[in-house]
Amino acid sequence: MRKRKVKDAIIGIVNAKRSENCIKEVLDLIHADKILGPYQTVVITANMVDNKSADSGTVVHPDLLRKIIRYIKDFKPARIVVAAGSGGAPTKRVFDEIGFNEIIAEEGVEFVDLNFGPYTELQLSSKIVPSTKINKLFDEADVHITFTPIKMHKEATVSLGIKNIALSWPPAEIHGTPKLQHGIHEDLHEFIYAMGEVFPIDITILSGMNGMYGTGPSDGKAVHSDLIIAGTDPVATDAVGARIMGFLPQAVQYLFRLYRRGIGEADVKRMDMRGVPLIEAEETFSMAALGEKIAIDKSSILSIHGQ
Repeated sequence: MRKRKVKDAIIGIVNAKRSENCIKEVLDLIHADKILGPYQTVVITANMVDNKSADSGTVVHPDLLRKIIRYIKDFKPARIVVAAGSGGAPTKRVFDEIGFNEIIAEEGVEFVDLNFGPYTELQLSSKIVPSTKINKLFDEADVHITFTPIKMHKEATVSLGIKNIALSWPPAEIHGTPKLQHGIHEDLHEFIYAMGEVFPIDITILSGMNGMYGTGPSDGKAVHSDLIIAGTDPVATDAVGARIMGFLPQAVQYLFRLYRRGIGEADVKRMDMRGVPLIEAEETFSMAALGEKIAIDKSSILSIHGQ
C-alpha cells in the first residue's frame, strides 16, 4: 500500500445551510491543496449502489459530485475520473437514471464502471477472499477520493468512506450483482478491513445532506442533516461519521481493527477537528434522523471507549 498523501488525521465538518459552497469550504478546512496538484490522475469513487434517487440517501447527490469535480479542476489535474461499481443494479442503469451521465458530459471528465476490466490483481489478508481482481484504474490513480452518503448498514454497521471503496471496486462481472459470489459477504467486516489495509484513500468526503438511518445501504430512512464531513485519514473520517450516528469505533469491527493495526486514527481526542464542533454535529444528525438531540459526547469529548 502506498502511503496516503497526508498522514495527519485532519477532519473538517461544515453545515451546508451556513455555507455558500460547502464542498470548497470543507476541503479547504483539511488543506486539500496539500494533496491535489497539476498533472495528477484524480479518481473519485462515488457511491452509486442502486438506482434510487439521491433524496432517498442511497447514492451520492449529483450536485455535490459536480462541486467536487469543479474544485479539483482548479488544481489542473491531467485526468479526473469518476468511478463507481454498483452492487444493487447495473452501474450504467444507476448512472443514467439518477443523472450522473449529464454531469460527466457537461464537466468533460471520465467515467469508469468498476464492475468491468481491464483488471489488476489485489492481494488481501482475508482468509475467505485472499485476492480479487479490480479495475486497473487502481494503478493509474495519483489521488484517491471516496465520496459517499453517511449511512447505516444492516450488515457492515455503517456505510462510509472505506466501505464505499471496499464494495465498489470488486467487479460485479466476477462477484455478481449483488456482489455475493466468492465470499465477500461471508465475513464482510474482514473483507472491508482487508481492503482498507491495502487501498490508499487520500480524501474522504461524507455527505449528511442525503444520508440514511436504519436498514441501509438502500432501504433505510432518508436523513437530511446538511452536514458535510471531509478528512485526510480514512479511518478517522469514518470514525467521526460513525460517531454522529451513535457508534463508537469498537461498534464497527473493521474500523476498530484498522485502528488497532495502525492504518489510521479512531480516537477523536487525537484528531485535528475543524469547523462545526463534534457535539453540535452529533446533535444535528440525530435531530434530523430522530427528532431529538442525542450525542455520545454530550458536554465534553469522550475517549475512544466513550469514557
